[in-house]
Amino acid sequence: MQVVPTASLMIDAEIVENAKTILSQVITQIPQSTQGLERQIFIGDFVEKLPLENRQMLKSFVECLLLRMSLINASDIDFGGFGGHQKVWYRIFGAKKPDPTMDPLSIDETNILIQSLISSRQRQYLYEMKNLDFSYMIMDGDKMHRFRADAYMDLDQLALNMRAINATVRPYKTLELHPNVTKIVSLAHTKEGLILITGITGSGKSTTLDAMIDLNNHTVDGHIVVVASPIEYVHKSDRCIVRHREVGRDVLSFKDGAIQALRQDPDIIMIGEMRDPETIMTGLEITDSGHKVFSTLHTASAVESIDRIIGEVPHVEQDRVRMRFADVCKIVLSQKLIPSLDGKRVAAREIMIMNPSVRAAIKNGNTGEIYQMIQESSEIGMQTMEQDLKRLYQQKKISLESAMNYANNKKRMQQIINT
Repeated sequence: MQVVPTASLMIDAEIVENAKTILSQVITQIPQSTQGLERQIFIGDFVEKLPLENRQMLKSFVECLLLRMSLINASDIDFGGFGGHQKVWYRIFGAKKPDPTMDPLSIDETNILIQSLISSRQRQYLYEMKNLDFSYMIMDGDKMHRFRADAYMDLDQLALNMRAINATVRPYKTLELHPNVTKIVSLAHTKEGLILITGITGSGKSTTLDAMIDLNNHTVDGHIVVVASPIEYVHKSDRCIVRHREVGRDVLSFKDGAIQALRQDPDIIMIGEMRDPETIMTGLEITDSGHKVFSTLHTASAVESIDRIIGEVPHVEQDRVRMRFADVCKIVLSQKLIPSLDGKRVAAREIMIMNPSVRAAIKNGNTGEIYQMIQESSEIGMQTMEQDLKRLYQQKKISLESAMNYANNKKRMQQIINT
């Protein structure tokens, strides 16, 4: 694998030139009459037949773009597809912008580059499902860089997003969570229950979840099974055996991975995402069997998370799911990444701990009462998103404008800012 010098912000000119030559040669072989999926299949077949050296050169070009991410503090890279407008886009501290230093890449060039990163089996899945989640790794000398990737169709053309995965896990203590929260997430104190980390895409859920897994890995003797799509941070077994099972690679689905984990003598099962009714039901069932389960959900608040889980299952199952969720869930932690005054981002969190009052409100279908319960229970570790935003504002970490913009309830935010 060709290694890119990391001393410069510029892309290696020789690699670009060699890759451009190969791209031009491939493009001349694509029949102009071939469009849509047939065009992608033709490109994939042609890339598969390229000499290994040529395919590696195409990969090296993309890897230059990926290695650039760490130099410019980018979390994500996007290119390809109709909407890419022939540019390479980076997200830096929350803002996604095209790279002004990069020459345009035509749609066919990005189609070929994306096809060069995946295997023939992955191509078949992409053609069928119009989307492919996969992980990608680069060795830069002794340093390993890992990325979570999503290839998808954009008006018949291939587009790609890749997110950099932290090479090191964030220490749990830097999350600055209440001692009661730590007791709930630690296997040393609580042997069972569902721990939900929620937030929109890019809110740092994986970072928080990995910190919690790392805490258990280094403090408790046990077995952790991670089921994710794709696997992001790879934990090195310490006091725990940590197994990593990637959906589509090591196991067929989240549901299958969770069920199979029960036969693998686990202490903790991490389900990367509760993304469908089957996974939600399975997650609740394996938690109900006495295991400790960590998972994520794409919701912006604790109350919304409850409503989403109940609303995702068929109507005839909702009462049963409501009761089971109230019984097995231990904590819901919802977070957002807020632009900070130093030009970076800082996490704001809403924390709902399942005490008897919250549990009763869920069972009785009175989720509208829960916000007030969270707001009045700071002594046991609960807090609303608005309370945490106020804390960050008072600590001069974020602006008042950001506090208002990221509040779930702007009227309540205004009220607590003024008190």
